[in-house]
Amino acid sequence: MSDFYASPSFDETMVDPVFWGDEHKLHEAFTWLRDNSPVRQLAPNGYDPFWAITKYNDIKAIEGNKTLWLNDPRPTLGPKMVQAFVEQSTGRRHLVRSLVQMDEPDHSKYRALTQSWFLGANLRKLQDTVDALAVKYVDRLAEMGGECDFVKDVAIWYPLRVIMSILGVPEEDEPLMMKLTQELFGSSDPDVNRSFEMGDFLNVVQDFEAYFAKLTAARRANPQNDVASVIANGEIDGKPIPDHEANGYYTIIATAGHDTTSSTTAGGLLALIQNPDQMQRLRADPEAHLGSAVDEMIRWVSPVRHFMRTASADCEVGGQAIKAGESAILWYPSANRDAEIFDDPFSFKVDRKGPKQLAFGFGAHVCLGQHLARMEINALYRELLNRVDHIELSGDPKYMQTTFVGGLKSLPIRYRMK
Repeated sequence: MSDFYASPSFDETMVDPVFWGDEHKLHEAFTWLRDNSPVRQLAPNGYDPFWAITKYNDIKAIEGNKTLWLNDPRPTLGPKMVQAFVEQSTGRRHLVRSLVQMDEPDHSKYRALTQSWFLGANLRKLQDTVDALAVKYVDRLAEMGGECDFVKDVAIWYPLRVIMSILGVPEEDEPLMMKLTQELFGSSDPDVNRSFEMGDFLNVVQDFEAYFAKLTAARRANPQNDVASVIANGEIDGKPIPDHEANGYYTIIATAGHDTTSSTTAGGLLALIQNPDQMQRLRADPEAHLGSAVDEMIRWVSPVRHFMRTASADCEVGGQAIKAGESAILWYPSANRDAEIFDDPFSFKVDRKGPKQLAFGFGAHVCLGQHLARMEINALYRELLNRVDHIELSGDPKYMQTTFVGGLKSLPIRYRMK
């Protein structure tokens, strides 16, 4: 197997979405890379070469230096033909321009517009809403009679309702937001994508933009106490936010604001089912362990599988020289299984202490909604543990086939309410 990992064929494997649907093989590959080639240049067919960064400290160092390592022009992995298609079809370098695609000075200015919505005082105002929604979705479990697909029936809808209520999207439009999110993040997965045609991927973004253009007009005419009103009426350097950036802002909140949380919620439950001793420990003292258990779920799942950075000057990472203009991919699932950082990293431990996981990123680009995500997962599991007596698998879990943002797409369970 080591011969395969060292071969050019491995380069193709690491960008193959089907490979990312097999968690066991994926972590085998990352373990080999961390042990044998932690900073490795890959050159799969159809892609510009990039450096694969697999160790925790290397990824943290890159994320912590926003001047040396830039998001633009290559914030995520994609084939050259897709980039060419986007530029030819839209005249833009980025199909969506959000905080993910921005560097200074734009990044700080745009981030400041909504940051207060996802911190301290405002989050405390949301606690009752989040708790009530947790009750609602455990009620749904009770109504379903002891068997469901936890992903499709609960995990994807609960954080969607939370983030849409903050953004200002009405509940009746949530199925559309869910469909578009899955088509955007799951564009390489045959179960959720619109098609494998590049034009259809462009249409997904255009559908988002058409929806948010109407929302902008409504909030400019009649501002509300929601994030959509902040974006619609916000200004950068004394001027209204351009449409491309405004649509990007809406899109990143509407998609990443729930999809990553739902992946962690579902993946966390699977980990507890597969580790009954940890489920028992959590049930025995949820007040002591729930906070650390939520962070362990986030580490375990690492739903954002990568971001990319491009060096603005010659530098060195993990002893490897990297030239200005070369790009590096930061693989978070690998960082969060690094045995030099985490004790017994392939064991799921609800009482894990020690270094912080990197699933939310680090530094200036750390996830805007990380505290909200923890609040949501905490609230749902507090309610679930209080009201569900037993949970087990009733079928095989299935993972999204995607290199970017993903997790479980199906988790059939059988359960008994108290």
